[in-house]
Amino acid sequence: MNAPRRAAGPRATQRGATGIRIALSALSLTLAASTAALGAVSLRVARTVVHPAGRLPDTRIVRVDPAAQTITLVRTPDTALPGRYGLFTVGTVDYVRLGSIVGEDENTVTRKLLTHVTADGDLAPDAAFSGWYYDRPEQVRRPFRTVDIDTGVGPCPAWEFATPAATDIWVIQVHGRGTTKAEALRAVPVFHDLGITSLLVSYRNDGEAPKSASGTYALGATEWRDLDAAIGYARRQGARHVIVMGWSMGGALALQAALESPHADVIAGLVLESPVVDWRTVLRFHGRLMRLPAPVIAVAQNALASNWGAAVLGSGEAIPLDRLDGVARARELRHPMLVLHSDDDGFVPSDASHALAAARPDLVTMETFHVARHTKLWNYDETRWVTAITDWVRARGFARD
Repeated sequence: MNAPRRAAGPRATQRGATGIRIALSALSLTLAASTAALGAVSLRVARTVVHPAGRLPDTRIVRVDPAAQTITLVRTPDTALPGRYGLFTVGTVDYVRLGSIVGEDENTVTRKLLTHVTADGDLAPDAAFSGWYYDRPEQVRRPFRTVDIDTGVGPCPAWEFATPAATDIWVIQVHGRGTTKAEALRAVPVFHDLGITSLLVSYRNDGEAPKSASGTYALGATEWRDLDAAIGYARRQGARHVIVMGWSMGGALALQAALESPHADVIAGLVLESPVVDWRTVLRFHGRLMRLPAPVIAVAQNALASNWGAAVLGSGEAIPLDRLDGVARARELRHPMLVLHSDDDGFVPSDASHALAAARPDLVTMETFHVARHTKLWNYDETRWVTAITDWVRARGFARD
């Protein structure tokens, strides 16, 4: 027969309570540590978004064959793309143009060099693959001049490609985040051949234009004012109709100008290439790529859009993500636009572009690519890209050729 169980004495009860308190304290410390870690990661993500970064290597050169004028690269979704591209390098040569693929296997891709390389040692192994193709205005073989656009942060350099015959139709090209105005050189010939003057502009904190007080990106919330100054410049030069073409983050600037610019009456339309239409969509996409928990991205967004976040990030002021949401503000738009986007962009997802087209089918012509990746649509299929822009411009009576 079992002996009756004795009731726990005061000491046993005290030990039990102490154990619970220790366990709860440990749990609280763990939660606090986890929260702090998540917060730190969130701030690091937000800081990366607003602080301009130099061009980072994303490609590895395996070998160069000076005799055959070919270059072999580690295989990536970008390096395996058909078409013509550029490669930023370190060494005797700092930029080379790449032609078609002449050989490939599971791990590497060999491409024709369109920039002459004299020796294997001319190029260091680390490089950055690019859709630029042209990196200097002289390569476009159209007359140009360098001008300064007066803005609120100082003179912003620009390239002006005037047409042989006088025209009152201009296109202003706005590059993306982490790049410069050379990104848009690919678009000069198509507009020049349509009799349209091209102005390729810079904007605050892009490495060519003056810095703002904070020296950080505002994701289009303040940079659009430099674009607006460029529209004013074109207007003073005789432009009566201005097409704004925005690449990547430049698309966000173009949309803000269309929504906010006092010169909106001369904006004839927008051409958006791989555009950022809504930053939250982009941030969520990159969060998934990095396998970050959803709360990390949510906190990062809150940091970007809040005054406390601006103080911590050193960004000067909160970034109004709601105001930068082109889909949410679709009903306010009134200019026709052509949107060119690849569904496997890989950097700025096309979801928001499709949502904008669905919200404003009366304004938006959507040209969807596949395989072309981010801002490499011209490189991947130049004929289709040029035809899409040419047809859209002609359909609206903007051509002066």
